[in-house]
Amino acid sequence: MNTQARESMALLIRRKLRANRVPILVGAALSALLALASVIMADRVCRTAAAGRIFRSPEQVPANEVALVLGTGKLTASGRPNLHFNQRINAAVELYRSGKVQHLLVSGDNHIATYDEPTDMLNALVAAGIPTNAITRDYAGFRTLDSVVRAHSVFGLKKFTIVTEEFHCPRALWIARQRGLNAVAFAAPDLSARWSLRVKARESLARVLCGLDLYLLNRGPKFPGPPEPIVLTAAASNGQ
Repeated sequence: MNTQARESMALLIRRKLRANRVPILVGAALSALLALASVIMADRVCRTAAAGRIFRSPEQVPANEVALVLGTGKLTASGRPNLHFNQRINAAVELYRSGKVQHLLVSGDNHIATYDEPTDMLNALVAAGIPTNAITRDYAGFRTLDSVVRAHSVFGLKKFTIVTEEFHCPRALWIARQRGLNAVAFAAPDLSARWSLRVKARESLARVLCGLDLYLLNRGPKFPGPPEPIVLTAAASNGQ
């Protein structure tokens, strides 16, 4: 190929690239707008479902027999204490001691023998003075949806209090409301701003995925049963 032919070919390629640039940019802009709209819509629906159902002090939260404590790892990936875990345990202890619940259902991930969120939560609660017979473990709370739905399908709860951090409460309540469950939330305080920015960014995406699960995929828990209804004991109900 001579010089003139190569120059002609290069010119043709540049023209095609310029011609394709506009559709590519338009497509990228539309995708970005769609993603933003999805985040805004999911957040709005989520907040609407949770309106008036999040409480920040034991004096304000309605009394229920059982609280569902949503799980997270006791340690971070780097092996440090997980502050999210501590916040949820402290809130669960405060709620139980206030007499607003008689029993704690701790739900978390136990997909391998060396990782056991429910048992870590139980041990932390017992160390804080909660009686063992006032705690039930759900080993298949792999996601928020699993924990909330299994609270009803496995443990027989239709009315309960969700315990987690404030940023997490709306999504958990959204799932409960969409599945016809009467739930309120006792919110542990969110962590500092440095933690909150990263966590809230992840939560925005989680709400979009939650909307897909609830309205398009109709997704249920990974392990939906069998039923194991919680039976309150006299000692647990008396806080002994």
